[in-house]
Amino acid sequence: MNPNPAIMKSVEQLDYRVTVGDVASESGLDVALAQRELLALASEAGGHLQVAETGDMVYAFPNDFRTILRNRYWKLRAKQWLSKAWEVIFYLIRISFGILLIASIVILAIAIALIVIGLSASRGDNDNRSSNSRGGGGMMFMPNFWLMPNPFSIFSPRYHRNNYYYQQSYQGNVPPQQRQESELNFLESIYSFLFGDGNPNPNLEERRWQEIGAVIQNNQGAVIAEQIAPYLDNINIYNERDEDYMLPVLTRFNGYPEVSETGDIIYYFPELQVKASVKGKSSIAPYLEENKWQFSIATSSQKIMAFGLGAVYFILVLVFYSLTQQDISALSPDLVSFVDFVRFIYPILVSYSVAYLTVPLIRYFWLQTRNNKIEKRNENRQERAGLLIENKQELQPKINYARQFATQKILSEDEMIYSTDRDMLDNLLED
Repeated sequence: MNPNPAIMKSVEQLDYRVTVGDVASESGLDVALAQRELLALASEAGGHLQVAETGDMVYAFPNDFRTILRNRYWKLRAKQWLSKAWEVIFYLIRISFGILLIASIVILAIAIALIVIGLSASRGDNDNRSSNSRGGGGMMFMPNFWLMPNPFSIFSPRYHRNNYYYQQSYQGNVPPQQRQESELNFLESIYSFLFGDGNPNPNLEERRWQEIGAVIQNNQGAVIAEQIAPYLDNINIYNERDEDYMLPVLTRFNGYPEVSETGDIIYYFPELQVKASVKGKSSIAPYLEENKWQFSIATSSQKIMAFGLGAVYFILVLVFYSLTQQDISALSPDLVSFVDFVRFIYPILVSYSVAYLTVPLIRYFWLQTRNNKIEKRNENRQERAGLLIENKQELQPKINYARQFATQKILSEDEMIYSTDRDMLDNLLED
């Protein structure tokens, strides 16, 4: 058995006593799927069915049903363990890019320093020999590659103490959103700079159907198409007039259309009109709003540092290539071996340095395109939400007709005539 996480989450949020309609609207799942998954969960997790005189059913679960499932199925325990293991593995993957960057810079810096020192020493010997005849002194040229602040100071314990942003965050003067950004350590910020932080709308469809379900339940199971339109994207000039875009909603929540004498269409959903307990109206947004993609949640200072190290890395790659074009045979065998090793991995170093700077650049322009599309979809949904308010007078007869089908049935425990957690005699005696 593989319990549906959305079903289990909904059961917990609904206080362990639910109807199919409760779960369908809370999770946004198809009504038929919600019923099937609820039955499976009840049979495996010690749940009970309660039946009212009307034939409506309520599913009651113990508060520790997750523990019951874990104890019963090794696959669930293994899945939980693998989930924790993957968090550790993914963390190691994220910081590996920063470690590789620092290691590459260190290797190149050491190789360049050794070559420069070796070549300078070789030239110094030649200058000393020639100075005996000329009586002059030679000057050693040593390029200064470290005119910038020391990039490795980030590993110093004082780095974060001296960082103003860190001090403000520690004192609680930073807004929650910015404080969340500062939670990335430097190595994680390298990964964030390179690849971003994942899809900002991973559960968009889940949110869409949850909000549609909430709208239906807030209106006691009967709505008009204009109330649902701000949460949909499948609306165009071809299906807007006939309201064909409501078909997926009817299919998902097992709804029915009804036509008034004036030709207005309303939609009612019997399963979503049955609840296990009295609940207030859900607070929902007036339209479905997608979150835009962020380039990185790293702080500004972390992004500047990440880019700066990338630039230093690329410069070191070029400097190393330039120095290795010279004759380094005068170096000691050990130094030559190390330089040869760096030459051997040079293609990898070059590839990473180029990718390090180009991947974020490409991703930046790609995100601009995606965000423009998201903004357009948000504007369309917001516009439809605005039309619902602007045309309220015109839509009022339609809304009034929908209210004729609006109802709410509450299945309290006192109304239950049968429950699977009691034996047959107890059920008969209660009757």
